[in-house]
Amino acid sequence: MTQQLSDITVGFIGYGAMAQAMAQGFVDGGVLEGGQILACAGHYDKLVDSTSALGVRPMHNATEVAAASDIVILAVKPNLIEEVVTPILHELANSIVVCVAWGWTFDRLETVLEDHTPHISIIPNTPIAVGQGVSVVEDKHNLTDYQAELVRALLEPVSMLETVDTAHMSQAGTISSCAPAFTAMYIEALADAGVQYGLKRASAYRLAAKMVEGTGALQVSDGRLPAAMKDAVCSPGGATIRGVVALEQHGFRGDVISAVQAVEG
Repeated sequence: MTQQLSDITVGFIGYGAMAQAMAQGFVDGGVLEGGQILACAGHYDKLVDSTSALGVRPMHNATEVAAASDIVILAVKPNLIEEVVTPILHELANSIVVCVAWGWTFDRLETVLEDHTPHISIIPNTPIAVGQGVSVVEDKHNLTDYQAELVRALLEPVSMLETVDTAHMSQAGTISSCAPAFTAMYIEALADAGVQYGLKRASAYRLAAKMVEGTGALQVSDGRLPAAMKDAVCSPGGATIRGVVALEQHGFRGDVISAVQAVEG
């Protein structure tokens, strides 16, 4: 745990899948102790169950979370932001607000928060739970240098931070936050093909998942163009190029692009 974060409290307003993934990453990654994290949600009994493993402290309402937290993470559904924020405006003004609700960019939050409330919008993804996340960070915020560094110290150990302008938050979020679902489908399809030819399913899942992880890590590490990475594996007349041709013939790239277009509407 960094010295910067050793004495702070982070509060989640909303404790669904994304909030739980973030909390898991913070605790397992040694960024925070479980007791430094507070959370509230719509159903208290369910919240008690979902927080117990990490030692996260369940709270009864958003007022309690906001009043006791140095950093408040707004993690409710986008359509609930205004309803949740309005009763706790004063408490939020004394915290750093990190909003992870889709579509709530800096300017939109300015319309509901009190003036001068420090806030920043990000779009994390679920691999943050295992320290392999991506957090898309809006380049427009009103944090001081110290506050911005505190947020960076919280997120950077468990996710790659990619700063983008407001106009491209949605597209960047689609690629990093929606595409884990698409990638899971790809892993499942590869594993199904392996099972078809006799591989045990658990082995096929491990092979496919680790291949995806390693390929992504290689590209991030050296910045090589994906096309060059593909070419490096495709020997003339070999097995891999036959598979590539089959994917092209069935519209693989077009289907991926269509999935992103469907999200963007």
